[in-house]
Amino acid sequence: MSAEFEQLVAEFEKFQSKIKQAETQFAKVGEMQGELAELESVATSPDRSVTVVAGPGGSVKDIRLSPEALRQQPQQLAAAILSTLHTAVADAARKQAGIVDARFGGAFHLNVEEQVLEAQAEALGTTADDLRSQMSEEPPQNTARRPRNEDDFSEETVLRRSDEPTPGPAPSGGNSAGDQFLKNLFDEEDHR
Repeated sequence: MSAEFEQLVAEFEKFQSKIKQAETQFAKVGEMQGELAELESVATSPDRSVTVVAGPGGSVKDIRLSPEALRQQPQQLAAAILSTLHTAVADAARKQAGIVDARFGGAFHLNVEEQVLEAQAEALGTTADDLRSQMSEEPPQNTARRPRNEDDFSEETVLRRSDEPTPGPAPSGGNSAGDQFLKNLFDEEDHR
């Protein structure tokens, strides 16, 4: 064989190797997309009155309120919902970054999870080490279902499911308890 032919064979083998590497990377992308689609993070308020389930990209999949939550003052409930929502979304972002790192971080030296932690720490006015220690202190979420009590709404969602029809406009002149709650909530927010 000539040296020129051997060089062509070597180049072709390198090309085939690159194609196999690309196929492997594409397979990893598909696996990663599947993991991301299933990602969920559950956060519960310290008093256990509010539970939020967050998904990839900061999506909110569910918000559950206990009967105790409905007895709280509107501002207190709003603060508990927001705090729990932020916790769930932040945890989902860290999990999402961890999935990306697990699939591609080593090969590309991305360290996305660390970048997310640092960005969250900066936004919260703390350090990444403080966030890490808080994450390790958080007890695992209990997702087991309890027997249903008629007055227990903790397993009920306050979000409309995608297969539910959108309700029509409310009758004019009506002043339901829910309307009054929202009016008070927004009126109090406006006066701050």
